[in-house]
Amino acid sequence: MSNLPLREEIDEIYKWKLEDIYENEELWEQDYSEVKSKLSLFDEYRGNIDTAEKLLGLLKLKDEETMKVDRLFTYARMRRDEDNSLAKYQALSDRAMSLVVELSSRTSFIEPEILAIPEEKLRTFLGQNKELKLYEHYLENLFRMKAHILDAEKERMLAEVSEILQSPGDIFKMLDNADIRFPKIKDEDGNEVELTKGRYITFMESENREVRKAAFEALYNTYKSMINTLSSTTAANVKANVFIKNQRKFKSSLEASLFADKVPVEVYENLIDTVHQRMDLMHRYVSIRKKALGLDELHMYDLYVPLVKGYDKTVTYDEAKQMVIEGLAPMGDEYISILKEGFNSGWIDVYENRGKTGGAYSWGTYGTHPYVLLNFQGKLNDVFTIAHEMGHAIHTYYSFKNQPYIYSNYTIFVAEVASTCNEAILINYLLEKASSREEKMYLLNHFMEQFRATLYRQTMFAEFEKIIHEKAEAGEPLNAEVLQEIYHKLNEDYYGPDIYIDSLIDYEWARIPHFYSSFYVYKYATGFSSAIAISKDIMENGMPAVNAYKEFLSSGSSDYSLELLKKLGVDLTTPKPIQDALDVFEKLLDEFEKLL
Repeated sequence: MSNLPLREEIDEIYKWKLEDIYENEELWEQDYSEVKSKLSLFDEYRGNIDTAEKLLGLLKLKDEETMKVDRLFTYARMRRDEDNSLAKYQALSDRAMSLVVELSSRTSFIEPEILAIPEEKLRTFLGQNKELKLYEHYLENLFRMKAHILDAEKERMLAEVSEILQSPGDIFKMLDNADIRFPKIKDEDGNEVELTKGRYITFMESENREVRKAAFEALYNTYKSMINTLSSTTAANVKANVFIKNQRKFKSSLEASLFADKVPVEVYENLIDTVHQRMDLMHRYVSIRKKALGLDELHMYDLYVPLVKGYDKTVTYDEAKQMVIEGLAPMGDEYISILKEGFNSGWIDVYENRGKTGGAYSWGTYGTHPYVLLNFQGKLNDVFTIAHEMGHAIHTYYSFKNQPYIYSNYTIFVAEVASTCNEAILINYLLEKASSREEKMYLLNHFMEQFRATLYRQTMFAEFEKIIHEKAEAGEPLNAEVLQEIYHKLNEDYYGPDIYIDSLIDYEWARIPHFYSSFYVYKYATGFSSAIAISKDIMENGMPAVNAYKEFLSSGSSDYSLELLKKLGVDLTTPKPIQDALDVFEKLLDEFEKLL
């Protein structure tokens, strides 16, 4: 394991083709200039939305220019993600972000002025113009939000400060991706190797406990050395959410965050409550892990190492792709054809390089194919990451293909359903194919880890966010000491008595980028639970279930998220999907213990 390669040292076949968005940056500049020149057109509609035709013209103009700005921003930010240290793409990304803010400011009058139109008159407009019917769901949703939309001047002010309110996350991202450097540690062979975020999990899966401990301590001591800065960015982000909550007259930051998706606060609280009621399963898993590893004392750095000693499943990227193709066969020929197109047509950026954004994501812009960023390390977990991110990508593909721009972006609430459904189908395929006791145990271990890491750990993150926002709303301070204390107690609650809660885990919250997309992570847990139900339906009922699922993937945001899931038989307003998923976890524990 050598030092990270530079971007130019990576073979082109393993890089995504952003040229499919803009063939060159001259074309980017042309679109940028064109949008700038058209911003003044919005002023013609200000105070002047008095006919159905004018309302339609305004909404179409907004869609056209927002689509272009999305395209400009997506390209610039993804170029920056290739190597965050490059000033050229930092600048391009900053310009794109400024244009997002400028467009937002120019269009901030639209929703307050539409809401000033009497609802009866607006319905008359809808009856007068057939093209305007396209916007009926958008307008109905807008009226639902009426109590939380401010007058035009205040909306303009909020739009103009939005870039400032995003600063805590931007600062964290630059610190975490461009500036941070981790020390070298010794690998299994005693070689000095640079620790990176991408390599961290590989080290944590090492059967050599000293390697795991060294990686754990090196990572968290690095974040600990910057903890006052990171606690300040975390607190600032929370304060920004409280500011928005107050301005928009919500009861809590949580309600403000969930309202756009029409998700009641009870769904969030129900997830936490249901998981707490079944915390014994998590504690049992920790106990099984301790026994399987033969340890007198289980530590936090022992949570990722596979429980089957000597079984090292490493794969090449080509092997990983083939495993995903074969595993997702129940999804049918059309789905597999799209999957292969993604693998072969420059959708994916595969390997880690110096300065590249860590982790994995799927993104895209309307009118082009989706993209996937990976940091492939050749482990089994990377196979599931490919399936996960391609689930997002194919969801985007179907949504973009079947929806007009205004409904083309599905909500974050349902975003994790497609990705985790892919994983659930893949793991069942691999379990059926397992040819030995060791392989089956290894895969069961991986599936159990999905429950630990997604359903339990993400719920723990969600509870952490809820607690720290409630403290801020009550006027209590959020310094490093307070954040560490809260996080330590949550680890005790979730992991139980059979593990030693190492003090360095108290700094884990400081490295979680999703905390800057507040109240996001609970959607991993609800999405995972939904995916377990949907994948079970697909595997039991075949193509009728697949066709219903593809209709869901094609729906974008044309209906409310909870309603789209209800059409697939998943009702997250009740505890049932969470309870059913945890029942599956219990069966996995039973099966693993029989083999142990």
